[in-house]
Amino acid sequence: MKAADLARFIDHTLLKPNATKAEVEQLCQEAVQYGFKGVCVNPSMIGYAAELLAGQGDVLPIAVVGFPLGASQSSTKAFEAKEAVLAGAKEIDMVINIGALKVKDYEAVFQDLLAVIDEVRPVPVKVILETCYLTRDEKVIAAALAKVAGAAFVKTSTGFAEKGASEEDVALLKAVAGEGLEVKAAGGIRTYEDAVKMLKAGATRLGSSQSVSIVTRKEK
Repeated sequence: MKAADLARFIDHTLLKPNATKAEVEQLCQEAVQYGFKGVCVNPSMIGYAAELLAGQGDVLPIAVVGFPLGASQSSTKAFEAKEAVLAGAKEIDMVINIGALKVKDYEAVFQDLLAVIDEVRPVPVKVILETCYLTRDEKVIAAALAKVAGAAFVKTSTGFAEKGASEEDVALLKAVAGEGLEVKAAGGIRTYEDAVKMLKAGATRLGSSQSVSIVTRKEK
């Protein structure tokens, strides 16, 4: 696959806490220029990103919710997601309740997912699992819960934890997801080679802050 062809799979991402409007403007300009699938920003910037992208093609404004810990109350996550959609978000990337999952409180995890998914339906929701904190069984259960709750994607990582996406995790999540749920790989995807590995493992969306260097890689 040519490097430029990867753009349609990538959410061009800027989630650092000190991101400025000027940087979001650059992010959106790059997304339009290179044809990225979306731009992923913090909720306070989603209205600005949506405004910049209006009439500029098909680039999706995407907001994170409950980010990066997933430890907010479900009602808070749902409100944050609704406000993001009202501000122009076309997709939501939410963090799962990791602590509840770790103690096997699957009802709490499921209700947390439903709170957000139902609040913004039919806007697609990606569920961030933060796989580096989970056992294999926990990854499987989390993906299954996300699928039953009506998520559009399961996503590996926030990019804020010790580790990001791995080929093994992407393949595992794809095996659980089947046809009804897609997989987004994020966290540590910095090169063309990283991106291709994740797609081959089963991801259909990638999140990266290094998107431009990935798609402008010189062909060998």
